[in-house]
Amino acid sequence: MHIVTELSEGLSISWGAILSNKMRAALTTLGIVIGIVTVTLMGTAIEGLNRAFLKSISAMGSDVFYVDRFAWMNHTHAEWMRSRKRQNITLQQIRALESQMKLAMAVAPFANAGAPVKYKNRSSRFVDVIGTTEKFVLTSSSTSVADGRFLTPDEVEGGRPVCVLGSQTATNLFVLESPLGKTIRLGPYAFDVVGVLEKQGSFLGQFSLDNQVIIPVKQFASCFWRDPSFTIQVKAADPNQMDEAKEELRGLLRKIRHVPPGAPDDFAINQQEMLIATFNRIAGTIAGVGLFITGLSLFVGGIGIMNIMFVSVAERTREIGIRKAIGAKRRAILLQFLMEAAGICLLGGCIGLAIAYPVTLLMNRYLPATMSLMVVSIALLVSIVTGVASGFFPAWRAARMDPVDALRSE
Repeated sequence: MHIVTELSEGLSISWGAILSNKMRAALTTLGIVIGIVTVTLMGTAIEGLNRAFLKSISAMGSDVFYVDRFAWMNHTHAEWMRSRKRQNITLQQIRALESQMKLAMAVAPFANAGAPVKYKNRSSRFVDVIGTTEKFVLTSSSTSVADGRFLTPDEVEGGRPVCVLGSQTATNLFVLESPLGKTIRLGPYAFDVVGVLEKQGSFLGQFSLDNQVIIPVKQFASCFWRDPSFTIQVKAADPNQMDEAKEELRGLLRKIRHVPPGAPDDFAINQQEMLIATFNRIAGTIAGVGLFITGLSLFVGGIGIMNIMFVSVAERTREIGIRKAIGAKRRAILLQFLMEAAGICLLGGCIGLAIAYPVTLLMNRYLPATMSLMVVSIALLVSIVTGVASGFFPAWRAARMDPVDALRSE
């Protein structure tokens, strides 16, 4: 109960000291405000990017392999140059892989190119045209049909030219009528619409995944790209056998592509985890740089508060002597000045958050940024810790004063 009284009394005295020196307190908080704005904006940007990245990357599927000539993460220029010399992945090779692989639920080719699209008097200068098969709806976990249907095996094997529209493309071309059964033009070629995909959103808020048109792979090869290098999407039959499926995939591709024994793979097997690991490394580096800048700002602000607290202790030496003479313990004096320093820093933290919030809203227009409760809590905690750390030595000096010497002070 006694400690509660000391805390209440110390809080009252420290708050009165802050109010009696408003200008000094405001100037003292400047360094803390800068530090808190920095740490808050860094935290909101990293957390927003992390959420957006994980949401976007989840569309790729954790149980899907992406086979390509190029690795997603080429570490050196030499590796990239070697990858350029690799032979294309052909549709015949993909067909052979699909017929031989036992640990795959589905295997689908993927190739894309840009083209203008038009329906009557409405058009778009660019859509992403994707050539694939009916298995694409299985290997691409984010792809599901909202209206109509997906491609059929007969259409993939060379039937009439049909297409499935992304939701953005469908909205751009068709306003008051259903796209199903209508004929659009992709470049100079006519395609009948058989389905519309559900909205997928964008990758990191920048690249739309809905501005696309999916057509049969043979139509793609005859109309847009005669000999593309395909990407192979392989969905594992059992997520618990990813390593076994990957080894089976590697062995079959080496055989199908006639890679000699002992020679390195002339293809790359990419997975979602590669992008996540790279993103985490980049985010960690950004966080480290941001932490250094934030720490520097808070250190400068903390030094300023320490100096002001030393001045405050010197100015109030007689007050300290009186309090000690009438029975105040060292602990009470220590708590009083620690709460004063922490209060100044907490005030600076609140001002910093008030500045950071509208800046976060502005940032969110251009890149994902989220000011969560956790970021706010960390910012306020950092403010209080900075205040306690920078105010400790002045408070310790005040608590150790001899009451007789303090009362002699004028």
